[in-house]
Amino acid sequence: MEYLIAFLKAGILQFSGVGMVIATLVMTHVTIAAVTIYLHRSQAHKALELHPAISHFFRFWLWLSTGMKTKAWVAVHRKHHAKCETEQDPHSPMIEGIWRVLFRGAELYKVGAKDQELLDRFGHGTPDDWAEKNIYTRLHSQGILFMLAADIILFGLPGLIIWPIQMMWIPFFAAGVINGIGHYIGYRNFECHDAATNLLPWGILIGGEELHNNHHTYGSSAKLSVKWWEFDIGWLYIRTFELLGLAKVRKAITKTGEVAGKSTIDDSTLKAILSNRFQVLAYYTRDVIAPVCDAEHARGAIGSKTQYLLSREKSLVTPEEEARLAEAIEGRASLKTIHDFRAKLLMLWASSTKTQAELVESVAKWCADAENTGIEALYHFSQRLKTLVPTS
Repeated sequence: MEYLIAFLKAGILQFSGVGMVIATLVMTHVTIAAVTIYLHRSQAHKALELHPAISHFFRFWLWLSTGMKTKAWVAVHRKHHAKCETEQDPHSPMIEGIWRVLFRGAELYKVGAKDQELLDRFGHGTPDDWAEKNIYTRLHSQGILFMLAADIILFGLPGLIIWPIQMMWIPFFAAGVINGIGHYIGYRNFECHDAATNLLPWGILIGGEELHNNHHTYGSSAKLSVKWWEFDIGWLYIRTFELLGLAKVRKAITKTGEVAGKSTIDDSTLKAILSNRFQVLAYYTRDVIAPVCDAEHARGAIGSKTQYLLSREKSLVTPEEEARLAEAIEGRASLKTIHDFRAKLLMLWASSTKTQAELVESVAKWCADAENTGIEALYHFSQRLKTLVPTS
């Protein structure tokens, strides 16, 4: 009888309360790691290859802890990137509303997962072996029942509390927080084409997915951190796997290089600019828009939101905001100039019909015109632009 009571209280592991909390956090973190490394970076974006042993472990663990099917998750996520912030986006808070995505995001995934056309179009390249067909897909809902039984055996009756925490972890933090808040509030390193934000600079709790703006800017990168002060724990795990021969990174974020003293626009400069659009625009915001707006703001000439609107991705600016920006820059030569030069800079990436030589000439003319504006920030930015070279 005493053994039975002891078993019911703490299962076969006989962990203390603190031990059970730690065990729960470890298990939920393994689930997060499986989602970000296996489902997201490896399967959905093909940013890395995983050793079969690691890949299968993650598949098995996700079967136990979420019941999610690889093909369905990948297909829904790829469509999210392809149709982001539109009516066809499976889970955009801009369309569905923040509260629905935050608290019912998993339901939106399930709706997408039932769309066979979506699965066929976006679910290619995912596992299609015997285990996937006969266990992880056909018996996808049985895995979580095995986890329930395991939790009770390992932890006793407290397992009945641990299990629902495991079941809610991904629906809330991944489907809700990342897909909801990660497209609603936060900071942006880059003005990518959708509303994705970085929630925190330290991607630990959700495996690095907190750096969502970085991810939407460089979707095919296995690494999600960009700034030196950002931390992506998923990347730490990937690098560890790589050192052990258990993973191979296909692509990771790289920055432009700079050659001190370089003062001409050549093919290498053009390549660096064209392949690093969002970084170049981020430099422009930091080195041109920010100092010019700070000077105008110090004189009381503009409001605090003008800088935000000058650097904002155009497709995300509302008609009301566009009218407010036009009013802010009217009669202010420096603001109008930096606004116009940013627009001209953007045209470089839209010049698909120009030859290499013509593009080099366009960049050189942009730099010459910028240096002749008399705006110090534009002059220094132009000088820096000439030093850029690709790093790979």
